[in-house]
Amino acid sequence: MSKVTKRPTVVMPTVAEDKAITAAAKADPDAQPLTPKQLQAMVPLKAVRGRPKSENKKLLVSVRYSPEVVAYFKSTGEGWQSRMDGVLQQYVARHSRRA
Repeated sequence: MSKVTKRPTVVMPTVAEDKAITAAAKADPDAQPLTPKQLQAMVPLKAVRGRPKSENKKLLVSVRYSPEVVAYFKSTGEGWQSRMDGVLQQYVARHSRRA
């Protein structure tokens, strides 16, 4: 099986071909240009992709825990990091009241 490594070359239309394409598109009632109002309402694709942004943003940090602690939380199954975060939040809540 041979592998195709070259990208196909893109041939741009000439000025005359571009004018003919534009005229044909404008003549098509189903392909009318967007109005300024429609263009204004458009949203960039990357603004709607991915997970929604959380109001409660978490920080990425590097921490070292004892192997026993990590093994215990991992043994509780999927979502173990969130459970670990919950335990730490409870600790903070209990200890910040005393201060």
